[in-house]
Amino acid sequence: MAVNIGIDVGGTGIKGAAVGEDGTLSHRSERVTPAQDVDAISGAIADLIREIASAAEREGQQVDAVGVACAGFIDSAGGTVLFAPNLAWRDAPLKARLEASVGRPIFLENDANAAAWGEFRFGGAREADDMLLVTIGTGVGGGIVSDGELLRGSEGVAAEIGHLRVMPEGVRCGCGNRGCLESYASGTALVREARELVSGGSPHAGALSDLCGGDPQSLTGQMVTQAATAGDPAATELFADLGRWLGEGIASMVAILDPELIVIGGGVSEAGDLLLGPTEVAFARQLTGRGHRRQADIVLAVLGNDAGMIGAADLAARRAGATGAPVGD
Repeated sequence: MAVNIGIDVGGTGIKGAAVGEDGTLSHRSERVTPAQDVDAISGAIADLIREIASAAEREGQQVDAVGVACAGFIDSAGGTVLFAPNLAWRDAPLKARLEASVGRPIFLENDANAAAWGEFRFGGAREADDMLLVTIGTGVGGGIVSDGELLRGSEGVAAEIGHLRVMPEGVRCGCGNRGCLESYASGTALVREARELVSGGSPHAGALSDLCGGDPQSLTGQMVTQAATAGDPAATELFADLGRWLGEGIASMVAILDPELIVIGGGVSEAGDLLLGPTEVAFARQLTGRGHRRQADIVLAVLGNDAGMIGAADLAARRAGATGAPVGD
């Protein structure tokens, strides 16, 4: 049986698995991302590919292609990570480095593009022809499928919804600009706001303070989600603020793209309706032509944190000629 390997490189972790032609996963493994060391990142990815390939081949599975989803801008040729706001990559020839290390053809893709393709092929958008994926994790990513094709843009860096400028002279973003959507609607922004609330000593932040033992720097996104799920007003308000920013950003994208469906993914989306509810309200209020057009549905991703691995593997297989014509090239 043939499989493909999908690797998803995020700001804090590197995940990988063998992916079947139906999107099923096996031989999962992961590494911590050495985010500020370019050589160490490449080494960790290569080790993960070798580990998964060896496990698959021991079970008689043939590895056809390897796809690597990266949290950064990938050039149109699919060989170089041009820039990564939350990682040390700057014009890094990652494809060549990995191929030299593992001795296999490597296909790179932006992580949100890969996740969008995974949801389009096997997840929440498999019945749609046009979709926008917005991923909410360490940062905010986006992926667009239009008329069944992955939209990459002339330079390969389309759909960077996280870097829409929503607040002139606002909070500094990891990309270097100020006021990006990512600075207000990401998991990083959620934690930043929660820590500021605890640091201020407000009695409104009592539950959050208890969870982190009074140390704001110990507060995590999971703690904020835990508090909100338990009904804590402060944590719920933080999700409402994040959802408002997200909904307004999506409305701006919809004004340009007019997608059939919007899918929300990424780690923060695990909060479910705590995030989706305020996002839908803000989206409806800011939608251009509201009341005179169909309002696109907003749904949660089905594949969760596996979407990037699945999409990267499927795109790699297609680009290698294993399962049809190339996509998005």
